[in-house]
Amino acid sequence: MPRKLGPKLILSLTILIVAISGVSGYLNFRSQKKQLEGTMILGADQLSRSITGATWHAMLDDDRKAAYEIMRVIADKQGIDRIRMFNREGHLVFSTDAREQPGATSLSNEVCASCHSQGPIRNRPTEDSRVRYATSPDGMKTINMVAPIYNEPSCSNASCHAHHASTKVLGVVDVALRLDPVQRQTQAITLQTILWTVLEVGIGAAFVILFTKRFVATPIEQLIEGTKAVSAMELDRPIDITRRSQEIDELVDSFNRMRERLKLAVAELNEMQQTLESKVDERTRQLQVAQRKLIQSDRLATLGQLAASVAHEINNPVSGVLNLSMLLERLMAKGEYPPGREAEFRKYLGLISTETARVGRIVSDLLAFSRRSKPQRAPADLNKLVRTTLGLADHKLKLISAEVTLELQESLPLVECDSSQIQQVILNLVLNGAQAMQPHGGGKLTIRTRELTNEGNVELCVQDTGEGIAPENLSKIFDPFFTTKAEGKGVGLGLAVLYGIVKAHEGEVEVTSQRNQGTTFIVTLPLKSRNPNPESQEVQVHAV
Repeated sequence: MPRKLGPKLILSLTILIVAISGVSGYLNFRSQKKQLEGTMILGADQLSRSITGATWHAMLDDDRKAAYEIMRVIADKQGIDRIRMFNREGHLVFSTDAREQPGATSLSNEVCASCHSQGPIRNRPTEDSRVRYATSPDGMKTINMVAPIYNEPSCSNASCHAHHASTKVLGVVDVALRLDPVQRQTQAITLQTILWTVLEVGIGAAFVILFTKRFVATPIEQLIEGTKAVSAMELDRPIDITRRSQEIDELVDSFNRMRERLKLAVAELNEMQQTLESKVDERTRQLQVAQRKLIQSDRLATLGQLAASVAHEINNPVSGVLNLSMLLERLMAKGEYPPGREAEFRKYLGLISTETARVGRIVSDLLAFSRRSKPQRAPADLNKLVRTTLGLADHKLKLISAEVTLELQESLPLVECDSSQIQQVILNLVLNGAQAMQPHGGGKLTIRTRELTNEGNVELCVQDTGEGIAPENLSKIFDPFFTTKAEGKGVGLGLAVLYGIVKAHEGEVEVTSQRNQGTTFIVTLPLKSRNPNPESQEVQVHAV
C-alpha cells in the first residue's frame, strides 16, 4: 500500500470498482445463462409435448410406424440430438439413433428416474424432475426432457387399446437437445460480460484517477507547498488552492490564520530579541566595568595586606639613610672633608645611594602593582614576574619565617599575557600560601616553572606546607565570596578573581591539597593565545 493519500485513494477506489463490476458481471452472466437454460428447457418441454401430440393419432390407430416416422422427421431438425420412447416397464421401444436397438432395460435408468427414483411412483412428475443433463454417444452435451404419455380416456375406451383404464402412464418420450448453441451463446455472454466489466473498470479507474488528481492530490500538493513555505518562515506568502472544496477551504483558512498569528508572534519575538540584545549588551558592558573594578579592588586589597610589611621594609633603608646622612653631617661640621677619611666618606655615600635605590625599587613595584591599567597582552618573562612579585611579598614571608625555594626553568619561553594580571595571580598564590603556613610558625614555599613542550603551554606551580584545605571545601574555593578565614581577614574574592584571570588567558587551574600537609596550585597558560582577538576577552568571575 503506497504512503501517499492520492495513490491510496486511487488504489482503494479502483479495487472497489473492480469488485463491484466483477460481482455485477458475474451475477449478470449467471442470470443470462439461467435465463437461456430456462428458455431451452421450456423449448424442450414444448417440443416433447408437441411430439406426444403429433404421434397421438398414430398411436390411437396403433400405427406405430407412422408415429416413429414422425419422430424421425422431428429428430432431423437442427439442435435435436435424438428422440427415444420407453414403455411403462422401462423398455426402449424406439430411438432415432440407429445405434440404439429396442430391448429390455431397467426402471432405474436415468430416463425412468423422473418417476421411479425414490418413494412412490409419480404419475405426474414435476418439470424439474423431468429435466436432466447428459452426454450423447457422440460425446455431445445434451439437455434431456422426459414427457410422460398418459392413458387418456379416449385411448383406454378405444376397442383397439390394449391397456386397462387404471393404467395412468403408458410410457415416456425422451427428447435430447444439443447444448452447443447454449454453450456458444454462453461463451459470447461470458466474453461480452468480461469486455463490459473491463470497460467499466477502465472508465471508473480513469474517473477515479482524474477526480483524485484534480480534487484531492493537487490541492494537497499545493497545501504542502504552502506549509513548507510557512516552515521556511516565508510568512508573507499566503496559502492558495486552485481547485477547492469545503473541507480544503476550511483547512486553508486555518493554515492562513495560523500563518498570520505566527507572523505576528515572530515580529513580537524579533522586537523582544532586539530589546533583549540591547539590554544584554548594556548589562555586559556594566559587568565588564564591574569585573575590572573587582580585579582592581582585589589588587588594592592585596596591596593593603602588603602595606604594613612594606612599611617595615622601607623603614630600615630610610633609617639607615638618615643615620648615614647625620654621620656625614658630623664629619663635615667644619665645612670640609676630614683629612684621611675620604674613603669612609665615599663608603657612606654609596650606602646612602644603595638604600635609596632599594626604597625606590620597592615603591616602584608597589606603584606598578596598584596602578589601574587597561588589559593588554604582550610577550612576558614568567620567571621575571615571579621574582618581582616575591620582592613585594619578601617582608611578609620573612615575618612568618617562610623558606622560599625557586625552581625556575632557565630559558623559559615568553608567555603572551597581561603581565599585571599574571603578577596578581602569582601574588595571590604566594600570599595564600603564606597565610596557610602562618599558624605553623613558618614552612616551605616552593615555586616552579616549566615548559610543556608537547602542548605549547607553560606551567606555574606554587606549593606550600601549610594547613591544607578540607576535602569538603576543595570544590568551593573558587566560588565568589567563599572563605574559611576569620571575619575581617578576607572576603573570598582572591581565588575567584585568580580563576577568572586564568580562564581569560585560556588557561587552567588545578588544586591538590591534604590536611596539615600543604596545598599545591598548578596554573597552566598557553604560550600564545588561541583566540583571534584575545584582547576582547574579559575576566569572568564564576564558580567551578
